[in-house]
Parts: sequence; structure tokens; C-alpha cells
Amino acid sequence: MGKVGIIGVGQSQFVRTYSGSVRELAFEGFAEAMADARISTTDIDATVVCSAPEYDKQRSPSGVIAEYLGLNPQPTFYAETLCSSSSTGLKLAYSLVKSGLHDVVMVIGFQIMSQLSSEESQERMGRGADIQWESPFGTMMPAYYAMHAQAHMDQYGTTLEDLALIRVKASSYGPLNEKAMIKKQLKLEMFSDPENFLSGPVASPLRGGDCCANADGSSCIIVASEEKAKAMCEKPVWIKGLGAATAPVNMAGRSRLSGLDAAEAAARQAYEMAGITAKDVDVAEVHDCFTIAELMAYENLGFAKPGEGVALIRNRETYKEGSIPVNVDGGLLSKGHPIGATGGSQIRTIVLQLRGEAGEIQVKDPAIGLVHNIGGVGLYGNVTILGRD
Repeated sequence: MGKVGIIGVGQSQFVRTYSGSVRELAFEGFAEAMADARISTTDIDATVVCSAPEYDKQRSPSGVIAEYLGLNPQPTFYAETLCSSSSTGLKLAYSLVKSGLHDVVMVIGFQIMSQLSSEESQERMGRGADIQWESPFGTMMPAYYAMHAQAHMDQYGTTLEDLALIRVKASSYGPLNEKAMIKKQLKLEMFSDPENFLSGPVASPLRGGDCCANADGSSCIIVASEEKAKAMCEKPVWIKGLGAATAPVNMAGRSRLSGLDAAEAAARQAYEMAGITAKDVDVAEVHDCFTIAELMAYENLGFAKPGEGVALIRNRETYKEGSIPVNVDGGLLSKGHPIGATGGSQIRTIVLQLRGEAGEIQVKDPAIGLVHNIGGVGLYGNVTILGRD
């Protein structure tokens, strides 16, 4: 079978509160992707809809979304791996096309987080852990990643300032991304101001500035067979490598806390499939739900050795002009995190980079891009490698 390419990408504005329905929100990412691909709904053979269902009030949202978008009677599938749902959706779409079952498949990710209160949202995030052995004891996402941060600090001497530098970098790109929810540029000294929310404790050692915010949003990716991609698209971006792995749900079952084994395993698979190494990556999007998550990603993806990721941020190597630009669209820390849409948003950014259409955040002449998308607290690891050729 031939290659599989991405021929269209789209994303809604990420916002704190979306006033419409899930179908209307999905339409925003869909409309942009369809305009980008310059195709019609009759060209779409199948759709994969992605979200985390515990946040959805609509049961089986894939049905109402497909109806609203005019995608009946084509088959519609539903994918969920928590925060990495739309990266999983891309892998499913790739498989459907690569197998020859379908020629053109759409991946729609969405989430309206604001349908729930903060308390309800945190409770559902806690239930992403084992409801028998962990979540009853009050564990939530910040607490889990705080354990990762503490372990990294204990083992490698990582500092609070190192984590703050990651957030400062993210905030420098948020204002340049029209789709980002948070556009305020931050300064390092804000993290030492006791009156500033950024410095306030959330789950030690993580502070307010170390955490991303929930958001409402949608994303859409359209993939096609090599024949269709070349016929329909002037600049298709090719899916070169896909990696996916899992880790034990219970933290006690993990081999370590200073990194994510699932991310490392997924990266190995993706590099092998693409026939490249970490040194070949020109631009990356990583899952920075917390600052420590981005730091661990540097190391899990092979951009730095274990414990040496801090040198990349200290030396500004992960800025747009650095040796390995990471999250130059602001990342989750600036864009916000609408769980089901996040992976699709990351993929959209890398596609635009490889097509040379990223505007003010464009990296110089990238040929290979990588997306690292994590579901839960390192439970699901997904790595996607895209290329121009």
C-alpha cells in the first residue's frame, strides 16, 4: 500500500466558555479543515470522532456530530484515550486508509469542559486513575504531576525556576497564536511574587503557573490515501511514523516517576517506523499539561538525556530559533486544553509548520515534525511523526 497523507487541518478558537452545542463547536474545526482541503462532504468516506465521554452531556456525540456536519450515511467511529483521544483517532484513520478500506477519513476532536463546574471536572479527572486503589484518596491531575516534578527534582536537581522558564517560553508564543486562549506574556519574576497567582501553590512543588487551563474547543484532521492526497492537495503532509503505548494505571506499578515509560515506548516505535532518530526532528509539539510534562518530554523523546532536559530550556534551545523548537504555538499552557481536541490541534500546528504556513511562529524550513500527546497521567503515550516528503 502507498503512503497516507494529511490534506486538511482545522481548529476552533480555544476558549474558557463556549456558548453553543457540541455539534456547533465541532463545525468550527470541521469548516476550517474542509476549506483547507477544498473538498466536499461527499469526498469523506468515514469519520472518527474523539472526546473524553465523562465530560460530555451528549451520549454518543459522534452520531449528532456526523448528522450536523452532513456526514451521513458514511460510517462514524468513536475513539477515546483521555487527553490523547484525537491522536488515537489519527492512528485509527491512518489504519483505515492504509488497509484500503477507505480513501479519505476525517478525525474530529472536541470537548466542552465548561459544561461542568471546576469541582466536577477535577472529580472526573481523578477518576482517570484507578477508582478502587487511587482516586478515592483524593488524587487529581496536579497532584499526580507534582509527584513527577518532585521525583525529577530529587533525582536530577531540577529547580522551580527551570519549570517557570518553560511557562515563560509558552507565554511568549501564546500572543502570536490567534487560536490560543491565553495571550498574556509572562515574566520570570512573576513566579516569585507571593501576590501573583502564578507563584501560589497548587500541589507542591507545582504552582499556578505550572498548570495548563481547561478549555472548550474542536480540531479536525483529514487524511487520504497517496493517490487521493496527490490528486486533491498541492502540499500533502505525510504520516511517516506512529507510536502508541500504555503504562500501568496505578502509580505504584510504574518503574519510575521521573519520566513516562509510555512516551518513551511510543517514541521508539514512531522513530523506527519513520526510519529516523530524535536528531532528525526539526520541530515538535509536546503535551505540556504541566511544565514538568514538557521537561520530561524533552528526555522521553530523546532530545536530551535523562536529567539533562533543563539545559534545553535554560539555553533557549526549545525556542523557535533553537536547535529543537518545541511548542512554538504556545502549547497547552497558552492554548488551553480541550481534552478531545488537543491532539488534533498539535497535529494542525505541525502540518502548518511543514507546509511553511505557520506565520509568525514559523520555524525555518522544517522537513520533519513530531507530535507527543499523552492521555491521563502517562497512561497512554502517542507519538506521531510527519514529513514533507
